[in-house]
Amino acid sequence: MKNFVKTNLIQTFKINGRMKLKFNISCIQRNNFSTNLLEIDTIKDEIGIKNLKLKFPEKLKKMNMYTSINNALDIALSTEKNSYLFGEDVKFGGVFRCSIGLCEKYGVDRVFNTPLSEQGIVSFAIGIASIGGTAIAEIQFADYIFPAYDQIVNEAAKYRYRSGNEFDCGKLTIRTPYGAVGHGALYHSQSPESLFSHVPGLTVVMPRSPIQAKGLLLSSIRKNDPVIFLEPKRLYRKAEEDVPEEDYEIELCKSELMEEGVFN
Repeated sequence: MKNFVKTNLIQTFKINGRMKLKFNISCIQRNNFSTNLLEIDTIKDEIGIKNLKLKFPEKLKKMNMYTSINNALDIALSTEKNSYLFGEDVKFGGVFRCSIGLCEKYGVDRVFNTPLSEQGIVSFAIGIASIGGTAIAEIQFADYIFPAYDQIVNEAAKYRYRSGNEFDCGKLTIRTPYGAVGHGALYHSQSPESLFSHVPGLTVVMPRSPIQAKGLLLSSIRKNDPVIFLEPKRLYRKAEEDVPEEDYEIELCKSELMEEGVFN
């Protein structure tokens, strides 16, 4: 759709002691959007790539989000020698092909399939990370992460706190596709980010573009704390960008201001 609704608060008043809000609603034409405010065909990133510390800024490659994630995983497995990528169907490339070709390149000992047990996947990942490995676990769809919720929230997130900072959970990244795609129904359309964003000890990352996806994923994998990396599957094959081919990171825990707004 090319239109979206803009609302402006124009009046507040009370009815029976309760505050009521009155909005002015208008429709604005936005031709550069295809389906919704996230699905832009051409990504305007005036400050993003310019702020990256690149050795070879001229070496760029056209990528969409899933290929940039694949590129980031490739770099991580290459540079982090004690790293492991695993999950359901990961060995075969994953349902969205984000791990395509990596098992052939790094071997089944480092890129492998797991049983259909999300709790088992996360428990195994916590074990690897806590003894010095770099665990990159994939939950095939975010909708199925809930059986592992206890492991993530009560074990991974609290590992450092419960030991009085003597131990930590190490490098643990849990990747998972989230959000609706129009035909996923109840088990392939959920967005559980808010359930994790309020948990102390967890870092929640949600990229919006191929450049961001690569840099943020590499930062997540190398962070010495558990990270939930939520990949918007609707954007996997949407917009393309000229992504730096080299290894680069984007700072975590720093939000991006897309457009300033005013509350009247």
